[in-house]
Amino acid sequence: MTHTQEKITYPNLPLAIYRELAAHLRQIEGVTIKLIPQQSQQFNYDQSQIDHLEMGYPTTLSPTEKQRVEEILDYYAQVHRPYTREIK
Repeated sequence: MTHTQEKITYPNLPLAIYRELAAHLRQIEGVTIKLIPQQSQQFNYDQSQIDHLEMGYPTTLSPTEKQRVEEILDYYAQVHRPYTREIK
């Protein structure tokens, strides 16, 4: 089974919100999430402790499940701030 990997970044999103987002996405069967820590050597209070999240899912993910992923990502964009998404 082949997988798609994506890098998703919400600039300056707090750690707790990244964890909440990850928990919501993990509820979709087949979706895996890794939180990637910030790599900066300089402390910045306004910078998130998380650089981005990596989301993996099978290419066979149903259209309904894909729509649910989009709804979750868009919800967090509306409440917090826009995100960037990159297929790896």
